[in-house]
Amino acid sequence: MQLLRLVRPALVLVTLALAAVSLAPAQGTSAAAAAAGSAGDAQVARGRYLVTITGCNDCHTPGTFYGAPDAERFLAGSELGWAGPWGVVYAANLTPDPETGLGKWKPEEIAKTIRTGNRPDGRQLAGAMPWLDYSNLTDADAMAIASYLRTLKPVRHAVPKPLPPGTEAKGPTLAFPPPSAWDAPRAAAGEKK
Repeated sequence: MQLLRLVRPALVLVTLALAAVSLAPAQGTSAAAAAAGSAGDAQVARGRYLVTITGCNDCHTPGTFYGAPDAERFLAGSELGWAGPWGVVYAANLTPDPETGLGKWKPEEIAKTIRTGNRPDGRQLAGAMPWLDYSNLTDADAMAIASYLRTLKPVRHAVPKPLPPGTEAKGPTLAFPPPSAWDAPRAAAGEKK
């Protein structure tokens, strides 16, 4: 016990010294580059936090709705369709795979899509994607999410294409029933019902 009391302070000092060395800029790295790396790391950490609290995993990671999210296919899209008045849509592959995910998208395009619901190809995201909620994100938060998504492991997985209203999906769907009278969209002022 006495030996442990003597050794513990030395272990703390060694740990602190190693931490200071590992946090110092590498030789040949400017202080500005180290600061930029730290800022980038902070942005990615913020993006990870936002992706977590906004529930992206719920729809975009296979298996989540079945109680077993697949960590190897994290945010790689789902084949569970969302059926509603928009037809049937599928949660996209958000990994940086260049063919089936966001790999060819610029961070600004990802951020804009999150906030406006408009994809770079002109397609509007369906109501199942809560982009209206995300429209209130700050520019910095939307860019942090984009930065984080670009750090994910690329997973090649092409989700099914959206289906127009009236088309039946071949796989499982989560269907939104027609609204009750209370929840039905109201006609805009001056518009005939």
